[in-house]
Amino acid sequence: MASVNLLPETFQATRDDILIQLKMVFEALKWPLIIPILKIMLFFCLIMSVMLFVERVYMGIVISYITLFGRKPEVRYKFEPIKDDEELGNSNYPMVLVQIPMYNEKEVYQLSIRAACGLSWPSDRIIIQVLDDSTDPAIMDLVQLECQRWASKGINIKYEIRENRVGYKAGALKEGMKHSYVKQCDYVAIMDADFQPQPDYLHKTIPYFVHNPQIGLVQGRWRFVNADECLMTRMQEMSLDYHFKVEQEVGSSTYAFFGFNGTAGIWRIAAINEAGGWKDRTTVEDMDLAVRASLKGWKFLYLGNVQVKSELPSTFKAFRFQQHRWSCGPANLFRKMTMEIVRNKKVTLWKKVYTLYSFFLVRKVVAHIVTFILYCLVIPATVFIPEVEIPKWAAIYIPCVITILNAFGTPRSVHLLVFWILFENVMSMNRTKATFIGLFETGGRVNEWVVTEKLGDVNKTKTAAVNAKPAAVNKKPRFARIGERLFMLELCVGMYLFICACYDLAYGKNHFFIYLYAQAVTFFIMGFGYVGTIIPSS
Repeated sequence: MASVNLLPETFQATRDDILIQLKMVFEALKWPLIIPILKIMLFFCLIMSVMLFVERVYMGIVISYITLFGRKPEVRYKFEPIKDDEELGNSNYPMVLVQIPMYNEKEVYQLSIRAACGLSWPSDRIIIQVLDDSTDPAIMDLVQLECQRWASKGINIKYEIRENRVGYKAGALKEGMKHSYVKQCDYVAIMDADFQPQPDYLHKTIPYFVHNPQIGLVQGRWRFVNADECLMTRMQEMSLDYHFKVEQEVGSSTYAFFGFNGTAGIWRIAAINEAGGWKDRTTVEDMDLAVRASLKGWKFLYLGNVQVKSELPSTFKAFRFQQHRWSCGPANLFRKMTMEIVRNKKVTLWKKVYTLYSFFLVRKVVAHIVTFILYCLVIPATVFIPEVEIPKWAAIYIPCVITILNAFGTPRSVHLLVFWILFENVMSMNRTKATFIGLFETGGRVNEWVVTEKLGDVNKTKTAAVNAKPAAVNKKPRFARIGERLFMLELCVGMYLFICACYDLAYGKNHFFIYLYAQAVTFFIMGFGYVGTIIPSS
């Protein structure tokens, strides 16, 4: 039986002509332009892959040695608990300032204030300073009332506001240090609005400062209260656990330097002042201060056993904004501080190399760029251009070793490693874009600061409220609600990978389509916003 042609002959002829012309253009450009460009991209990706591989293996060796034979912090540094003195009384305890910067933190402001006021430290030797940059008067009133409630219980708590948000968090912290009562303090602990230190937090950290005058910073570890909320928070936990258990521990044990995490840490105020105080030239004011203080010769100590409860961003939109800031800021700081680090005469050559190469170049720049360009652009492109071959060690062996090493951070999530790889590859696109913005200071987002949204129990509350209301209450049209969750870059890359996978399935020989289909689906899922916690519309 003859097949029925549903398309007009003229349309079909035109379509065939277009395809033939496109193929001719592709073949004409293939050897003189496309293949050379792809080979250059592959060459640089292979170099960056080796750099990242060597860095991860080095840290794996160091952390293994530290775990098996390394000296604990209380052995490397003098540590003696501060005890009550009958003659000196509470004056035996140093004065501590606890700063809590916040911005419209309606869902979590009570958590950090309650935890800070619950620290077991003599009440006359601690000052709680709430730095409220909120723009919502109703939230400001709630925060102020909470401070007044604790003040009525005898807690020395100060509620501070300012006229504008110049410098964002750095500006708030800098302004907070100007108050006269701060002059009596020796140390300052910084806790973001969703962080909840344990009552003995100061007793576990302050003695290191008291008995070791060279220490300028003591950093605690984040412990995530909502890690099991959804698959996205589990992925974040895997990445951040590696950062704390390996990167921070290695930096602390080898060069006494690492990046301050911006919260859950304590600074010696003298170190802050000598380093030049808080600066708002980038979106990573914490890392900026840490690098400058390190260049002044101050040592940093990471305490993995001092854990502070915190919340991971559980909505994809909030996570994307956070990752933009965390990727753009370090790259921009790298650009601005390279020559300052090179010219510094107070630190050793090896510490300079470690800071510029390992800390900045490999971890903050190379790691993002090679992940996206190699695994999401170059490898898929070779499906159409088999003349460019990817070495097996770059396509299989190196990523497998890096993935296994990453599993050290979160053993309980080993079964999620495949999902973690696919998730990180998607996020590498946003991180790469942010890295280039920071390196070249392009676009208006180089100093963009969007406060990471914290939900607290808001999701449970809203879900219950929505379930209790009739469906008609949802006023937003369905398509408008879906449109708010669309992320076009993720969808475009997902379509590119899907086309490459289909072509490889039909004509390829390397079986890349198995990976490409999985990665394309992941891009689509995240592009349509079906990842993380979805807050019901009210």
